[in-house]
Amino acid sequence: MDLVDSHCHLDDPRFDADRQCVIAAAAATGVRQMVIPATTAARWPAVRAASAMAKGLYPAFGLHPMFVDDHRPTDLRALEQALAAGDAVAVGECGLDFSSPAWDATQQRYYFQAQISLARQARLPLIIHARKAVEEVILTLKRAGDVAAVVHSYSGSIEQARQLAGLGVHISVGGPMTHPRAQRLQRLVAALPDWQLLLETDAPDQPDACCPGQRNAPARLAAIAECAARLRQTTPTALASLTSANARRLFNLPALEQAAV
Repeated sequence: MDLVDSHCHLDDPRFDADRQCVIAAAAATGVRQMVIPATTAARWPAVRAASAMAKGLYPAFGLHPMFVDDHRPTDLRALEQALAAGDAVAVGECGLDFSSPAWDATQQRYYFQAQISLARQARLPLIIHARKAVEEVILTLKRAGDVAAVVHSYSGSIEQARQLAGLGVHISVGGPMTHPRAQRLQRLVAALPDWQLLLETDAPDQPDACCPGQRNAPARLAAIAECAARLRQTTPTALASLTSANARRLFNLPALEQAAV
């Protein structure tokens, strides 16, 4: 299969011991392109280093809402400079997470809105984290106007997915979809329009149903594609081609023959 992992934290320290092997194992299953989003300014050098390890690996730089206590206003100027280097394919991971009162909501909004502005300035898409915050993310994007984006590891409703579709926003799904109890998410994946769907692993987190409790890896994207193909009543190869084309269009990635690992 021809697969693009649209969200993989390959810079994570849990890959330090065998990162090159992880990249090779992914390529062996058809995953030859990955987008590697950052979480804090301190991680940007590691994201850039991981992306340089092989062709087909692309960095995204951003400030994650769960780490809002680590962010500083000066990080936004640094982010503008990082984006100006020209190697980033997106701004992110950014967004809103209202699942814990420990993460200051006002500060999250400040950094999210600032990153939307920087993405528009750099003409790059957003990689959005939205947990217990999908409705506010939708309203924020509506106010922002025309901006390319994907909501990763989507957990909202079908109606919210339709609203995102009306804004031209993609939805990415991964391991959580494969679990038997994820029936609402499975119905959503079956119903999404072709253009809106992306696949991801969010590795090393969010393993699929076959690997509970284990370190996730981009090679597992093939299993995620097979699950999505069953839900959408198509073949894994066709599903992989569809979602990979969507990812390449959103992130402006080169064709596969130009990006072989």
